[in-house]
Amino acid sequence: MSTLLTILLMITSLLLIVLVLLHKGRGGGLSDMFGGGVSSSLGGSSIAERNLDRFTIGIGVIWFACVIALGLLLAYQG
Repeated sequence: MSTLLTILLMITSLLLIVLVLLHKGRGGGLSDMFGGGVSSSLGGSSIAERNLDRFTIGIGVIWFACVIALGLLLAYQG
């Protein structure tokens, strides 16, 4: 069971990295330092961005549940 949770944790970790990198920069951070300071509309977001947000939150919840489950499993295993 811990092997399955570890594999799921690694997959969700990689997915979270990719999903966070796919998000559009909001400005005011490191993206401004590297020339990403020009942004068009900050207020309005498209359907694709909202779906990306939802997918990222969903994967984040799965990742968090895997971390908690793996921690509990390993704490009570020994």
